[in-house]
Amino acid sequence: MGIFSKLNSILPGEGTLSTVDAARAAPPPSPLAPVNLQDQAEVAGVMMIAARIGDILLSSGSGNQDARAQIHAVTAAYGLWYCHIAITMNTITLSTSVGTKPKVPVSVFRVSRQMRTDFSKLHEVDRLIRSIQAGATSPAVAEAVLDELEARPREVRFKQAIWGWSALGGFAAILLGGGWFVALIAFVTSFVIVGTNEVLDRQGLPGFFQQVFGGIIATLPTAIIYHIAQNFGVQIRPSLIIASCIIVLVAGLSLVQSLQDAMTGAAVTGSARFFDTLLMTTGIVAGVAVGMQLAGVLGIDLPPIEATSPPNFNEAVLLVAASGVACAGFAYGSYGERSAISVSAASGVLGASVFHLIVYPLGVGTVAASGASALVIGLVGGLLARRFLVPPLITAVAGITPLLPGVMLYRSMYALLSEQTLVGFTNLFLALAIGGSLAAGVVLGEWLARRIRRPQSFRPYDALRRARRISLRRRRPGSVE
Repeated sequence: MGIFSKLNSILPGEGTLSTVDAARAAPPPSPLAPVNLQDQAEVAGVMMIAARIGDILLSSGSGNQDARAQIHAVTAAYGLWYCHIAITMNTITLSTSVGTKPKVPVSVFRVSRQMRTDFSKLHEVDRLIRSIQAGATSPAVAEAVLDELEARPREVRFKQAIWGWSALGGFAAILLGGGWFVALIAFVTSFVIVGTNEVLDRQGLPGFFQQVFGGIIATLPTAIIYHIAQNFGVQIRPSLIIASCIIVLVAGLSLVQSLQDAMTGAAVTGSARFFDTLLMTTGIVAGVAVGMQLAGVLGIDLPPIEATSPPNFNEAVLLVAASGVACAGFAYGSYGERSAISVSAASGVLGASVFHLIVYPLGVGTVAASGASALVIGLVGGLLARRFLVPPLITAVAGITPLLPGVMLYRSMYALLSEQTLVGFTNLFLALAIGGSLAAGVVLGEWLARRIRRPQSFRPYDALRRARRISLRRRRPGSVE
């Protein structure tokens, strides 16, 4: 028994698998297929159901390999085992052939047009895949469920979700060293940013310009509030408010998924997602730069970023608690269910505990400390997600949110606009290094969690092969049956 099998046997919830783990170990279909595999219409219908499920998985941020495995599990559950699946960024292609002589090719193509973080649909699709694999959902019922998911209104839920994003911004300010007044300003500013971007998104404005407007809103009103507070003798640190709003804008980007795709062999999809993440980050940087320039036009000079001393034990405990609330706010803002919110909060607390209480006090650099914390988030968060039947993607994305390098991005912009080119580019590359370290750590931790909770390999004919070899060895030379 290997070390991963031993860990699996002693952990609670033995036998609990995530949907993607079960999909990777799905057995071949039953000979009694629920659809007529000689009928082009029925085969195309099954492939379309699988493509629509893959659409929701990709738009929710699932990796290329995970989405492909779950799409194949759906087609196999309906008897269509031999089906080629190709995924490139946001396009899904399924192809197979029906009949004997001649064989008629059948293919389905689908494009995922809305790439946004929506954990509610991810939960529903996760349950739908499990039901299809169990043989409890017919193609007609699966189509009805998917129709209901696509027609579900988003406006009502957004009125609740915006409070989660605002909580993320407020507690991110506390994580960066701000007080409750600074956290309140960050809360309100995040509320305005997310609400404005939602209005712009409904008007069809591209995401890059939404990030630019978000950066402007994060900077210009903060500068005005800072100027007014100075006149009343109230001291605040505007850099913390701007940095916390940057974290809110960066939180929904697909950095983890892009590196996961690149590391698992989907280089094209990984490169496209990484470029998209880089482009959106560039929009934030441009917006912050424009906001600082507009503040200068109004005669408001933002103060330089002050260096902060490492937190003591009591402050570190407060940061750990704030990290849990920030992760819960992100999961709530992304329409997560109660179980996902709880598991995300637990993952954030564990990751922040490693960062603030163990690794960082030992003098480890920020990049290495971020990677170690992300490794714990990917490992323990992945195990918790499998224990409570939550898609592991949720804990991976939400858990690293408090560790995102919002301060580094703002510091690089401030230095570049202050003609400190070397300092600006140093902080910019440090921010990219921290982001890469977070993504690599959480991907490695998720891989370890998957190895620990991996299902048993399904090899139905191994026993027959072994029995045949044994029987041949026991036969005497020259014997006749």
